[in-house]
Amino acid sequence: MASLVAIVGRPNVGKSTLFNRLTQSRRAIVSDTAGTTRDRQYGKCTWNGHEFSVVDTGGWVVKSDDIFEDAIRRQVLVATEEADLILFLVDNETGLTDWDMDVAQILRRAHLPVILVANKVDNSSLYYTSSEFYKLGLGEPQCISAATGGGTGDLLDLILAKLPDHPEESLEEDIPRFAVVGRPNAGKSSIINAFIGEDRNIVTEIAGTTRDSIYTRYDKFGFDFYLVDTAGIRRKNKVTEDLEFYSVMRSIRAIENSDVCILMLDATRGVESQDMNIFQLIQKNNKSLVVVVNKWDLVPDKSQKVIDTFKSAIQRRMAPFVDFPIIFASALTKQRIFKVLESAKQVYLNRKIRIGTSKLNEVMLPIIEANPPQSIKGKYIKIKYCTQLPNTQIPSFVFYANLPQYVKENYRRFLENKIRENWSLHGCPINVFIRQK
Repeated sequence: MASLVAIVGRPNVGKSTLFNRLTQSRRAIVSDTAGTTRDRQYGKCTWNGHEFSVVDTGGWVVKSDDIFEDAIRRQVLVATEEADLILFLVDNETGLTDWDMDVAQILRRAHLPVILVANKVDNSSLYYTSSEFYKLGLGEPQCISAATGGGTGDLLDLILAKLPDHPEESLEEDIPRFAVVGRPNAGKSSIINAFIGEDRNIVTEIAGTTRDSIYTRYDKFGFDFYLVDTAGIRRKNKVTEDLEFYSVMRSIRAIENSDVCILMLDATRGVESQDMNIFQLIQKNNKSLVVVVNKWDLVPDKSQKVIDTFKSAIQRRMAPFVDFPIIFASALTKQRIFKVLESAKQVYLNRKIRIGTSKLNEVMLPIIEANPPQSIKGKYIKIKYCTQLPNTQIPSFVFYANLPQYVKENYRRFLENKIRENWSLHGCPINVFIRQK
């Protein structure tokens, strides 16, 4: 189970730069302007064979300067509740501030590891100035330069040393894990209760620490599945959280630990930015998807035209991945609850599809011959052979070409669409690679 590391600190200390350094993202967002794209505030970091997730809290501080202090305080509290380890970033150039003292006070009360990181230490002569951060009472500051990468190797070693060991779950491999995710008030708890019912037929409960997801195994309506349940496990903060930040933090672990994500949308609200943030988390983690438009009982006009308009609006927002089930349901009245589970099980099975090489070539090569990739600089791209890679997390296909570097993204998407047309991969992400033959 991947651990979760949160980067906290006041604006302009270099949180986004450190986030990009750890996740090796080339698209650096180093502006603290409110409304910066938020889908990149979550990423994965791999170091010495270990992987953990990183969240940059900076992207969720919005509105005007005068509420920054309050917003940071709230987010530090949310981060301490949800993460396994906190990186508290301070600015070695500007030195210690009252805000730093304020955040440190919250972190000292948190019962989880905290690493104090002094950023913008660009050369060894600046090391001595970091000694003032000992006043924060969080131990020795780790001196780094997020911009140049100086000291980040030692920081990563320390992160791995301080991250708690997560016990391996003894889950049966061939039983699907469903996670119900969505923004607050979309009906997650209601649909979980509808799945479970009053007489909960629980086969097994496997619980980790309070910060982990809980897997509850159910055998209902002929379906055998684990429900990855993070809702209601951890105590809610006594502060009024930034709901968007809170829902994303809460969703990360549920999504990472699942096979299929059931994304709840509110029929009365449509697709909002929070829904898109969670959808992007699902995509980044290559999870299968079922979209449930909940509260359908509250929609006055349920005609086919309204349904089609709703579906096309969802697909337009979530393009280019549009091949997933969309179910109009009501958790309250239990309308189409069975259909949700049925679709979730089917998209789980679609992940495991194996297409024989001969069959794949028999279908795809004539399509490629009729619609070859566009020639570039007078050079013709020829694809002679394709196969499905074995033992991959999601179905992955390799097409061998003479000039793979010239095959454009739109043609890769064309190949993906043709695979989907000929085989049932509904709700399941797939990979298409072009390699040198």
